Amino acid sequence: MHAPDTALVLFSGGQDSTTCLAWALQRYPRVETIGFDYGQRHAIELEVRPTVLARMRELSPEWNARLGEDHMIDLSLISHISDTALTSNVAIEMQANGLPNTFVPGRNLLFMTVAATVAYRRGLTVLVGGMCETDFSGYPDCRDDTMKALQVALNLGMATRLKVETPLMWIDKKQTWELAEQAGGQALVDLVRFETHTCYLGERGARHDWGYGCGTCPACELRARGYAQFAAEKTS
Repeated sequence: MHAPDTALVLFSGGQDSTTCLAWALQRYPRVETIGFDYGQRHAIELEVRPTVLARMRELSPEWNARLGEDHMIDLSLISHISDTALTSNVAIEMQANGLPNTFVPGRNLLFMTVAATVAYRRGLTVLVGGMCETDFSGYPDCRDDTMKALQVALNLGMATRLKVETPLMWIDKKQTWELAEQAGGQALVDLVRFETHTCYLGERGARHDWGYGCGTCPACELRARGYAQFAAEKTS
C-alpha cells in the first residue's frame, strides 16, 4: 500500500498561493509551506505570511492538524542578477520582447528547483504552485508546458516521483475567488481579501472591497476585476 501524498505549497502570502494552500489542505494529510525572499519590491508580502498561516489554522481544526512546517528561503541573489520592476524601484512598462518588466527571468524555475530540494529532504511528494495561464501577464514561466517540463527535469535530476500541481492554471481570477469560497467559505474569502497581499508596489494603505493595494498595478487590476465579477455574480 502506497503512503498518501504529502504536499509542499509555494506560499508567498498572496491571493493565489493562499487559495492553493486551502486547495492542498483539502486533499493532503500533511502540508508544508515554502516562501522566498528574493529582494522583491513588495516585500510586505513576507510580513503578512505568518498572519495568513495563523488565520488558516483558525479556520479549521482539520487544516490546523494538517498544516506543518513553514520554510523561508533567502534567494536574494535573484535581485542581484536581474533588473526588473519587481526588484527595482522603476516604472512598470512593457519591454521590447513583448513581456512586462515585472517578469523576473528564471524566478519560478529557481523557486521550483529549491522547493523540490526541500521536498526531497522533507519526504514530501507534491509541489503545489499558483502558476496560471489564464489571467497572467504572459510570463513564460507560468505556463503549463513550463511546469510539465520542470516536473520531468526535476524527477530525472533527483531520481524522484514528484508531482507538480497547479490548481489555478486554467481558471481566471473570478474563479480563483470562487475556489477560495468552495474551500473555506466566506471566512476564507474574507481572509484572502484583507490579510493577503498581491500589489506589486507593496501598497497596503488603501483598503478596497477586494483588499489592500495601489489599485492600478497589473496585479491589483487583475485581483480587483476578478473580485468585482465574483461579487456581482453572488448578488445577481
